[in-house]
Amino acid sequence: MRSLDDIREEYEFSEGDERYRLLIGLGSELDPMPDALKTDATKVRGCSASVWVYPMAREDGTLHFLADSNAAITKGIVSLVISAVQDRPASEVAATDIAAALEPFDLKNQLSSNRTQGVPNMIALIRETAARYAGQNSANPS
Repeated sequence: MRSLDDIREEYEFSEGDERYRLLIGLGSELDPMPDALKTDATKVRGCSASVWVYPMAREDGTLHFLADSNAAITKGIVSLVISAVQDRPASEVAATDIAAALEPFDLKNQLSSNRTQGVPNMIALIRETAARYAGQNSANPS
């Protein structure tokens, strides 16, 4: 998965439909999410499309997220959100201001409100999950 900085650089040089194509392309870069993980427990509430996010804690304390959506552009937005925190320590993910990291993309003005309405819920789910994992790691030091 590309870094958010790399994506932003490409995004800034794109316009209109090129930005949509970039977002759709980002969605195709996500690791495949097995259908068995697409459950009510992993579903993000408040999204116009179906969105699932599944965190995996690694032995080194980092979090790796699997995600999917049934809508191509929404899947790209999910990929963009995850790229801000992918494979980072849980405590860092919990502390990351993901919304601020996404501000340069100006998604609210680039996309319809239906496409972006679930973004705060995605961010909240990721940060809350990371905070839980970070708490577990500090409670059970290796």
